Amino acid sequence: MAPAAPPPLPLLLLLLLLGRPLLGAPGQGAGTWSRFARLPYPQDHLFLHDTFPDGFLWGAGSAAYQTEGGWRQGGKGPSVWDAFAHRPATPPGSAPPGPAGGDVASDSYNNLFRDAEGLRRLGVSHYRFSLAWARLLPNGTGPLNPAGLAHYRRLLGRLQELGVEPVVTLYHWDLPQGLQDAFGGWASPVLPQLFRDYAELCFRHFGGQVRYWLTMDNPYVVAWHGYGTGRLPPGVRGGPRLGYLAAHHLLQAHAKVWHLYNDHFRPTQRGKVSIALSSHWIKPQRMTEKNIEECQKSLDFVLGWFAKPIFIDGDYPESMRSNLSSLLPEFSEAEKKYIKGTADFFALSFGATLSFQLLDSHMKFQQLESISLRQLLYWISTEYNNPQIFIVENSWFVSGSTKRDDAKYIYYLKKFIMETLKAIRYDGVNVFGYTVWSLLDGFEWHRGYSIRRGLFYVDFQSHDKKLMPKSSVLFYQKLIEKNGFPPLPENQPIEGIFPCGFAWGIVDNYIQVDTTPTQFLDSNVYVWDVHQTKKLIKVEGVFASKRKRHCVDFAAIRLQISLLQEMHVTHFHFSLKWSLILPLGNLSLINHTLVHYYQCFANELLRFNITPVVALWQPMAENQELPVSFAKYGAWENPETIQAFVEYAKFCFTSLGDHIKFWITMNEPSVKNLTYTAGHNLLKAHAKVWHLYDKEFRRSQKGKISIALQADWVEPACPFSRNDQQVADRILEFDIGWLAEPIFGNGDYPQVMRAWLHQRSSVDLYNFHLPYFSEDEKKLIQGSFDFFALSHYTTTLVGWEKEDALKYDHYLEVQMINDITWLHSPNRAAVVPWGLRKLLKWVKSKYGDVPIYVMSNGIDDDQNMMHDKLRVYYIRNYINEALKAYTLDNVNLQGYFVYSFNDKTAPKYGLYSYVANQYEPKPSMKHYREIIDNNGFPGPETPELLCPEEIASCPECNFFRTRKSLLAFISFIFVAFIVTIFFIIYYSKKAERRYK
Repeated sequence: MAPAAPPPLPLLLLLLLLGRPLLGAPGQGAGTWSRFARLPYPQDHLFLHDTFPDGFLWGAGSAAYQTEGGWRQGGKGPSVWDAFAHRPATPPGSAPPGPAGGDVASDSYNNLFRDAEGLRRLGVSHYRFSLAWARLLPNGTGPLNPAGLAHYRRLLGRLQELGVEPVVTLYHWDLPQGLQDAFGGWASPVLPQLFRDYAELCFRHFGGQVRYWLTMDNPYVVAWHGYGTGRLPPGVRGGPRLGYLAAHHLLQAHAKVWHLYNDHFRPTQRGKVSIALSSHWIKPQRMTEKNIEECQKSLDFVLGWFAKPIFIDGDYPESMRSNLSSLLPEFSEAEKKYIKGTADFFALSFGATLSFQLLDSHMKFQQLESISLRQLLYWISTEYNNPQIFIVENSWFVSGSTKRDDAKYIYYLKKFIMETLKAIRYDGVNVFGYTVWSLLDGFEWHRGYSIRRGLFYVDFQSHDKKLMPKSSVLFYQKLIEKNGFPPLPENQPIEGIFPCGFAWGIVDNYIQVDTTPTQFLDSNVYVWDVHQTKKLIKVEGVFASKRKRHCVDFAAIRLQISLLQEMHVTHFHFSLKWSLILPLGNLSLINHTLVHYYQCFANELLRFNITPVVALWQPMAENQELPVSFAKYGAWENPETIQAFVEYAKFCFTSLGDHIKFWITMNEPSVKNLTYTAGHNLLKAHAKVWHLYDKEFRRSQKGKISIALQADWVEPACPFSRNDQQVADRILEFDIGWLAEPIFGNGDYPQVMRAWLHQRSSVDLYNFHLPYFSEDEKKLIQGSFDFFALSHYTTTLVGWEKEDALKYDHYLEVQMINDITWLHSPNRAAVVPWGLRKLLKWVKSKYGDVPIYVMSNGIDDDQNMMHDKLRVYYIRNYINEALKAYTLDNVNLQGYFVYSFNDKTAPKYGLYSYVANQYEPKPSMKHYREIIDNNGFPGPETPELLCPEEIASCPECNFFRTRKSLLAFISFIFVAFIVTIFFIIYYSKKAERRYK
């Protein structure tokens, strides 16, 4: 087994300062919310690659009524759930369990060995299941049912053969209907003794094979919704008073069973007994003392209601006592002593049964429900004396229509298990086992068959009810094999540096253009009125001579260049504004002032050895940044836009080409907002411009030119699913290949696109027409590149199973999935550094050893949160993945650009903040500068890379570089002249003094 990796050093130090959970006491859990608010960000939110302690228990679970079926087989009596399911009418306010309830469900009663085979396949260490009280004692009391006894003996025997530890629940909500009819169920004080008698029978017949017993499951739901609200069986709407009374009897019943086992069975059977308690998690609306008190109260009213009497002092939480007054029954002192300590471990149930479903809204106390298992575990540890915790039920759910690729289920499972691992490794919580709920699909209580929670799929309409493994089976199976998430080489950062000449850049979509003329260009004459207005007054009719414009007249340029110099970047990427340069879309009206500004800006960049990387066009929200005459008449759907773009490009090459050697024809054309016709014309326009530059300007200007495509990575949501992989491949072709394949591939659209659109047209009777290129057009477009420029920001998970209608694309038949263990920005962009490496490898595999530039890569961050730490993490790790692609995968990567320059032009994305007309460097800027200065991530063993000195490609500098000898001679003459003058003056003064 891989050794457990320690937490990152900064996180470990802070955790030590905050302290491990000590022996707790009621109320100490209130410190949980402030503790987790102080943990380091983003380090504490990162995925923890580590393993669980040796001997950790991994299991799966089920409940009798949810899976057994056979409701009238083998002498079984009816339970309250059977009666509830077969009622002719549903009372107001209660949820019908479904048309058939659990009559057949997964039919586990008749498929015992089928279920056992599923356990064997998983490789679990334990299996939690419940005994159906009415199957053993059909009326709840009286003679034992031999068929029921034989069934559970067969199950225990098979588990023993497999080496799977049984964890047995005596009562999981299915009270025999006979006890409800005769005594009123848990509302009666008779029930605790009857439950003790039932438990004694189970201990006597099964105790030799069972080490872990759970007396009952989730007494909160049984008491509150069974006898208070009536939402669940037996459906008694007795109000809060009866709900609290039922809970009182449940606690007494549990204590009786624990003492029975402790006194009579523990010495020989050596097992352990507890109660499965369910809880939600709650977080304050705002971090105030009052809200935290309300959160503490919420947990007291649900979990503490049962946990405090058992684990602390035999009595209810003080917050319940003070708020509920006479509604809450009293325990005598003897009863308190009897109940206190009646659990050998803390059995916790957490997940989709209670959270956001059966939690009474009044018990949230106006705070916000959440699903943080880690914080709940810490709260339990501090509130209840750091008990040993056994998670006996945990998972989420998928839609009832989802079959075998249950990606959503996997990622919730991954989240919960990760939080458990962090609770153990970071917080010192004593968790010794974990149980997935559930082994197989079944009847999901008040939600019937509308959701699924099983690892194995069951077709409820089939006769044989075969178990079919879902993707989650493979996920959980591998997790058990590895005992967690051990560190893998691909997850570790590498040391190394990028090649000489690597382009380190920064992006500003559009530079700040300020063409306001300076006072030196104003030809008017002014006088100062010193007597009255104290202002300058223009003298009418009098003009001074005009002078030629100079680049120094643009003050805004100097500031931007100074910030870029401070960053140490070698390249600066920005876009021109076609709509401003040629307002009418043609050469009849040219904004010469703006063109001059661009010339000056590029020239100043070169003067400071920063290479301008310039896009001719970048679509923006307003008119797509096209001249109005084209934006109003079809934009790129209008074929005339092609030739207009070519003419505009020619003008730019002519006017700016001496200063700009790195061109982008089109920057990030959005395929999400592009029709197929528009994309068709856009590709032809790009190709024409590329050939224009190649034929007329490349030889003299010696530049390079290509197109920059947005290219976020797409990953199959279920890595084991062929269907999900096909969906991911399809989306990559529609998102990237649509524009990339004609240019970098075969000159035509991807075959995947054509085949898919043809299929959709035949099915939906819509004409999803993808235009065709002529042979000449294919030749024109194919190969119209000098490099592959891509913008990459995040990674998306996709699947084929429809799960969430809001995130389902019917056109492409794709479901967007979210991995909730990923780090996310305030705008919910996923931070997935390894996605960049996969993308770069994909580009190389499809289009060969083409030079690649990551032309834009960045993340939004809250300007007032955590001091820019998310962006620091983002930049460092994305660049490291780029280094892996270059070093390990031999990707021909030649440059990397961060998005964005400053918050003024791209709020929340900038490396410089902009407040009160001042630019301030963020920590991420300094971090990026350090990476640039090191040319990557050199380590002690990284060989030193000696790069030739970069020479500025400044046109004005060419004159001096080619005339070095002449310059040296002129310098010598100048120095000699100065020395001669000095000596003449010196000896002249000396002579004057001598004559005096």
